Amino acid sequence: MSAEKRAGERLDITIIETCNHQKLSAASKHHLLPEVVQKLMQSWSTKECYDHISPVAIPSHKAVIDIIKQARRILFPGYFTSASLHASNLEYYIGKETTELYDKLCEQIAMAIRHDCRRQDQPCTNCEQRASNMAYQLIDTLPDIASILAQDIRAALEGDPAAKSPDEVIFSYPGLLAITVYRLAHELHKLETPIIPRIMTEWAHGETGIDINPGAEIGAGLFIDHGTGVVIGETTVIGKNVRLYQGVTLGALSLPRDAGESLRNTKRHPTLEDDVIVYSNTTILGGDTVIGAGSVIGGNIWLTESVSTGTKVLLKRPELIYQNSK
Repeated sequence: MSAEKRAGERLDITIIETCNHQKLSAASKHHLLPEVVQKLMQSWSTKECYDHISPVAIPSHKAVIDIIKQARRILFPGYFTSASLHASNLEYYIGKETTELYDKLCEQIAMAIRHDCRRQDQPCTNCEQRASNMAYQLIDTLPDIASILAQDIRAALEGDPAAKSPDEVIFSYPGLLAITVYRLAHELHKLETPIIPRIMTEWAHGETGIDINPGAEIGAGLFIDHGTGVVIGETTVIGKNVRLYQGVTLGALSLPRDAGESLRNTKRHPTLEDDVIVYSNTTILGGDTVIGAGSVIGGNIWLTESVSTGTKVLLKRPELIYQNSK
């Protein structure tokens, strides 16, 4: 190929690249962005929308998730670690993890308390001291939580023939993950820790599809099989050794528009006593609804009234229509 022809091709390429760049620059909308920014500033200045523009730091969503993961490493030693654990180094490992967990909890809880005070224009509430007390009280409950979770794992092994070992349940069952996070969040909820318990359970909701409000009261031995779509409301009370299948809703009856304030401290969700089984896609509603101990509630049922101890609630067999093209 002649030098003249090669030079011509290079010139063509240069022209194409230049033209594309010019077209891209002409199509840019950068000059319109300041107007959008001004509209956003106006919406925040009039308090039409929500913001957190304050010198007071808000709790870190990422840090709260790290707290959950660190707590799981303590509650299930050896399962979620990168290094092998042995009896000789277990006490050192648990001590190190527990100390780090305490420090992280102190920091995030103090942020949550300060943010709450600023949001509600409260006077100083000794956030550092309160955070230290709350963090220690949660750490102090970890042995009890570990014991209850062991009962939850045994319930999964007894209730699910597909569960081949405790390892399988701990590593892979979404129900156990949701219950673990709930049990941590519930302790913080009882201590009246602002915002952090809900961050924890909503993270678990996103990970598992299981929505457990940290305010619910749940006994040991809960087994949530499959789990997707399970909803357990704030004032739900669940006894020991209860089994729930996917799609179960333990919710409130239809609420008025001002329910956020008028019903905030009332019982709105049902009570399930010990040894109850609720099958898939069943909805149980109402704060006065009590499912008696040992009852079995079948699938696809809508229930808004109490049932006595040992009751079976089942739907009649549906009428099926079979059509054959022949």
